[in-house]
Amino acid sequence: MACAGSQSAPDAEPSPPSTPRDSYDIANDATAVVSGTGTVVGWTHSARELLGYRAADVVGRPAGFLLAMPEDPVRVAGIAERCRAGVGWRGVADVRRRDGSRIELDLRVSASFHMDGRECFLVSGRERRPEWTVGQSVLEAFLSGSPIGMAVMSPSLRYTWMNDTLERFSGVPREHRMGRRLSEVLPGLETEALETLMRGVLDTGVPVIDYEYLGWTWADPRRKRAYSTSYLPLTDSDGNVTGLCYMVLDVTDRWNAQQRLALVNDAGASIGSTLDVMRTAQELADFAVPRFADFVIVDLLEPVANADEPAPWPLGTGLSGQDLARSGTVTGSNRPRMRRAGMSSVREGCPEAIRRVGDPVEFVPPPHDIRFLADGEPVLIPVLDPDDHMWAIEQPDRAARIREYGLHSLISVPMRARDTVLGLTTFIRSVNPAPFEPDDVLPAREMVARAAVCVDNARRYTHEHTAALTLQRSLLPHTLPGGMALDVASSYLPADAKDGVGGDWFDVIPLSGARVALVVGDVVGHGIGAAATMGRLRTAVHTLADMDLPPDELLAHLDDLVLRLSDEEPEGEERGTSVLGATCLYAVYDPVTQQCTMARAGHPPPVVVAPDGRVSFPELPAGPPLGLGGMPFETAEITLPEGSLIGLYTDGLIEGLDRDAELGMSRLGGALAQRGLPLDALCASVVEQLVPVPQPDDVALLLARTHELGADHVASWEIPDDPAAVAGARARTGRLLRAWGLEELEMTTELIVSELVTNAVRYATGPIRLRLLRQSVLICEVSDTSSTSPRLRHARTTDEGGRGLFLVAQLTRRWGTRYTAEGKIIWTEQELPATES
Repeated sequence: MACAGSQSAPDAEPSPPSTPRDSYDIANDATAVVSGTGTVVGWTHSARELLGYRAADVVGRPAGFLLAMPEDPVRVAGIAERCRAGVGWRGVADVRRRDGSRIELDLRVSASFHMDGRECFLVSGRERRPEWTVGQSVLEAFLSGSPIGMAVMSPSLRYTWMNDTLERFSGVPREHRMGRRLSEVLPGLETEALETLMRGVLDTGVPVIDYEYLGWTWADPRRKRAYSTSYLPLTDSDGNVTGLCYMVLDVTDRWNAQQRLALVNDAGASIGSTLDVMRTAQELADFAVPRFADFVIVDLLEPVANADEPAPWPLGTGLSGQDLARSGTVTGSNRPRMRRAGMSSVREGCPEAIRRVGDPVEFVPPPHDIRFLADGEPVLIPVLDPDDHMWAIEQPDRAARIREYGLHSLISVPMRARDTVLGLTTFIRSVNPAPFEPDDVLPAREMVARAAVCVDNARRYTHEHTAALTLQRSLLPHTLPGGMALDVASSYLPADAKDGVGGDWFDVIPLSGARVALVVGDVVGHGIGAAATMGRLRTAVHTLADMDLPPDELLAHLDDLVLRLSDEEPEGEERGTSVLGATCLYAVYDPVTQQCTMARAGHPPPVVVAPDGRVSFPELPAGPPLGLGGMPFETAEITLPEGSLIGLYTDGLIEGLDRDAELGMSRLGGALAQRGLPLDALCASVVEQLVPVPQPDDVALLLARTHELGADHVASWEIPDDPAAVAGARARTGRLLRAWGLEELEMTTELIVSELVTNAVRYATGPIRLRLLRQSVLICEVSDTSSTSPRLRHARTTDEGGRGLFLVAQLTRRWGTRYTAEGKIIWTEQELPATES
């Protein structure tokens, strides 16, 4: 039964009324009500607009005066009898306008009805035009076969007449409507909205055109119907409204099309908010319930749902259409492994589901053919029969749930994108009594297609992000060798997945003379390119550090390298792993002097926490970022007493969501001032406090607590510039090693000291100093004022000399030269005996 109010099916929410629109022209016909005696008793605004007569000019007068042709009583009587028989009449008549002109009208006269005790006829007409010839059959069927339902209501809003179309719309016999109000004909339904609208027309005389609302029919109460109605006032000779005529058009098809279009458009805005495969699948399920279905499950192929899972199919992830097409019928050997990625239900907790999100699921499509996934064609089952062999025999658990929860209609849509099958989405109805129709397949396909693109984008990004993260983690240091000089801890937090892995890195590099280098850097950009660039710069820093360059010189060489790498990039091609820009902070700590020498290239300054808890950020010359070229770097030196804490970090740690670096530095200092935490725990706590949620940039933090290499580990002597002093140096070395308990190294160390001091006496000038350091290795250093570096030679058998440094190289773990402001230092390192180390 067509609902005459803004009312939907009993279990559905009513749609809000729409605003009036012009969607069909019949509402604009000139309409009048003529009594059985031929007197005009009702006149509409559209009649006035067409003919020019006001209601006061017409109502109460015989209708014949409007005709511009002789009146034929016999013909009029025949028309009346035809209308009394319920057939109605259509014809052509010449009518006189108020200005005296004539107009030819197509007239329609309704079956007779009674209003206020009088027999009446509804007469409507429009100007006859040649191009309307094809439409005459439509006008002929206006009263019987027209798609427009019509009714006349009395001032008390009771039915006095209705046409056959309205009777077909409602399914309520005509005799059950006559003399009753809308609310009496449709008990239990909210008709107040429409009756209020009709009272407004009666009170104001202003028609309402094309007012839309939702309803349903008694013949099929499960389905919503959409109707468009127009309400036209009927007036008497004094202009008083004596009733109204309303016309109804079923616009369900258009309404459904609009709803489906809105559904698909809204899906595009609601699905794919993150680059997370499982979250995207859940967004599809959440969006479709309850707007489209009552229960939705989204199952993805295992390689798609789990990026770490090795793909069993040739494409690497997902399945290609060709691979599936060759697979044929589903069997145990070729059945694809799937995982529940998302589900949603109108029932709390999704009790209809056998599997939960994250569980593995079996692929059992309605047609047991794996090509169902490859073909990509949805499957519609309008009526789910739990007694069907497919459910009752092969899937009894599902059959039981079909019965228990009233699951009655299903659409399964393969999820595909870029010729890759990703999974399967199934829409099921239970609470909504309307079964799925063929027209529902298209919006289901479109929703899944949009979600599939988002899932595929997330899948591809996840793979790229995982590859970049794996690359970056493989390039970062796995151990941090602080030796006896430093206790070291670090924390690295990659950027949020949607932003991609960045190029932050840190390192701890042991140097000669028990010194340790601390380095932290940040490469501009994200992704595999940034990670690869980070690896290249980290390798370059290691190489330059092995040359024992001071911090400012090291950054200058690194700056040249960045420029050279950028110049090597071919013009006009997409940049791969070239350096777009980077910052770096390089610091060298000497545990003997407790001095830390630093230089930075556009990087934030370090943070220092003194043993007494005071926090400071040393003022270092900023230096330009790497890659600008031609600008100098400067060093600064600070003292770090025993137990000091120094922290190197990247800007992702201090900028946060508010992008306020100064505020972030203040927060960092406060977090580092915590007492009583082990270094590893302190490092993790600081990152957690400053970065509680994923950030758009990587975060790296390197903490080092300093130690002093005391007098019991260091010995140093001035050596006279005299060959005779070599023996004395050798003897003092032996006594020191015996005191340190390193008798096993006495002979080799004396030989090394003898060779290095002899070379200094022979080739250098100025003061010579011998220094021995005992930490994880035994270090021997000889310094002089010469800037000439010794050269390792391989002497011939006939040569009497030239084997000194060769022997030194053979007896030590490693050796080298580093330059100082006063000259140079030749150093060697020897492994300690097992008991000592």
